[in-house]
Amino acid sequence: MKRRKLISNLMMILSGLLAFYGIAWLSWIFFTLFINGVRYINVDFFTQDPVPAGMEGGGAKNALVGHLIITALATMMGVPIGVMAGVYFSEYGKNSPLFRVLRHVTDIMVSAPSIVVGAVVYALMVKPMGHFSALAGSVALALIMLPVIAITTDEMLKLVPLQMREAAYALGAYRYNVIWKVVLRAAKRGVMTGILLGIARVAGETAPLLFTAFYNDDTSFSLLKPMASLTVMMYNYVMGPYEEWHQQAWALALVLTVGVLFLFLLSRILLHTRFTSPIYYIIKSLLRRNGL
Repeated sequence: MKRRKLISNLMMILSGLLAFYGIAWLSWIFFTLFINGVRYINVDFFTQDPVPAGMEGGGAKNALVGHLIITALATMMGVPIGVMAGVYFSEYGKNSPLFRVLRHVTDIMVSAPSIVVGAVVYALMVKPMGHFSALAGSVALALIMLPVIAITTDEMLKLVPLQMREAAYALGAYRYNVIWKVVLRAAKRGVMTGILLGIARVAGETAPLLFTAFYNDDTSFSLLKPMASLTVMMYNYVMGPYEEWHQQAWALALVLTVGVLFLFLLSRILLHTRFTSPIYYIIKSLLRRNGL
């Protein structure tokens, strides 16, 4: 008994030290970004487009707007398909030969370099269209996001006890009702974590956007034209010879980091409250009208 307690205490101490080690490095990175980036953030940074190379001033309005549009569109494409794929893996395709094939393909896509995905989308969309576009960039990011969400959803749904499903079936619930109202609700925090991981991964991608959305010096809202993004703009500024560009690159990195952190904290707050989205109420009312 003493030996087990000793090993348990040693593991707790080791886990605490490793956690502190990781948090210390993350804090160092964030404070480095904050110190070097906050001094170059002002009103012009958010409200003005970039000025010609070598001139002082200007901002990153084009990249901020473009990054929000591309990431939001990729999220709208990748999240529903990823969650549905995870539901299929966990609930429908357990004994299907197609399941094994799709699961292996999904595992391969997770580990595939993002530049390969960008090259594939370039060949399938950019080349036939004859020009770069924000739509192609969103498709590339959605393809990167999708396998992360699908695998996480699959693993989280498998953790829901089988007894919960059996109890719902015993009450006469249909299969889709069991999945929607019981299984997904029980695993909502894990599924949301997978969605956040997917969004966080694509939010910092540069290579796929160089092949697809490319860059635009002006603020653009057209999905069929090249569009700037924070990551591509940061890449251009870091590689450039001008000190003004290097300063704005620090500010871009800080804005991107804070944006992802804010999204993560917001989702955690919503998950720990009784907030339910209007979309859920709309779907629920439609099901009730149809007697489901």
